[in-house]
Amino acid sequence: MTLDNGKLPRYETELSIPFHDIDMMQVAWHGHYVRYLEIARCTLLDALDYNYPQMQASGFAWPVIDLRLRYAAPALFAQRIAIEARLSEWENRLKIDYTIRDAHTRKRLTRAWSVQVAVGIEDREMRLESPPVLRERLLAWQEANQ
Repeated sequence: MTLDNGKLPRYETELSIPFHDIDMMQVAWHGHYVRYLEIARCTLLDALDYNYPQMQASGFAWPVIDLRLRYAAPALFAQRIAIEARLSEWENRLKIDYTIRDAHTRKRLTRAWSVQVAVGIEDREMRLESPPVLRERLLAWQEANQ
């Protein structure tokens, strides 16, 4: 079966901004957004059955080598947010695009993306293309989600 790049996975996860994430103005501190993205990324990777334990078992680590965030509006204490994670590239790297929205109004709060690359656990060498196991997991996901 051929992998359909037009049908790559996307998942949305929701959470409420906890008290310990806010500053004195009741705004989520900008550094916590990385954790929100990680929660969404793990939801996406779980759907592929290729989250960090499976990556390690396949012989690869996938370090984040680039991360960008653009804040449009603040997330506030107790606000329910929806974080969408969309796989946008997989052939040579794992690029995931994110949109954080207010879960109720759907107003966009933040856009972001992260890039990860495959690194062999034994040789610590970066791979110039994603290992076949990622393609296999994507094919399995597409077959299950037709």
